[in-house]
Amino acid sequence: MKDIFRKFACIAAAALGSPWMFGANLCLIVGWLISGPFFHFSTGWQLIVNTATTIITYLAVFLIQNTVNRDTKAIQLKLDELISCTKKARNSFIGLEELTDDELDDPKAYFQKLRNKAPGANSVR
Repeated sequence: MKDIFRKFACIAAAALGSPWMFGANLCLIVGWLISGPFFHFSTGWQLIVNTATTIITYLAVFLIQNTVNRDTKAIQLKLDELISCTKKARNSFIGLEELTDDELDDPKAYFQKLRNKAPGANSVR
């Protein structure tokens, strides 16, 4: 089931993010607007687009979040691999994404100090 959903989510996310899908949705909205006078801009006419966009948006959020979660996990694993094979890198940084926000403040403060000591650090903001 997970594999089927993963494949579906990848295909759907690619389709939702395509220029063709944007164009198709733009055409649908323009068509809906043009049809307004024929339906006397009734509440039923308005309800059609409100319901359709709400349902599509609701489902798209889950598909997009699934894709973002998978991409983030892959990026973290790639970064962990780079850290683990670099001699000067600290292996303690592997898996930092699992730490709490408070635990992340220490390394963040350390790198902030390094950035502030760097030549020209005050000119870049």
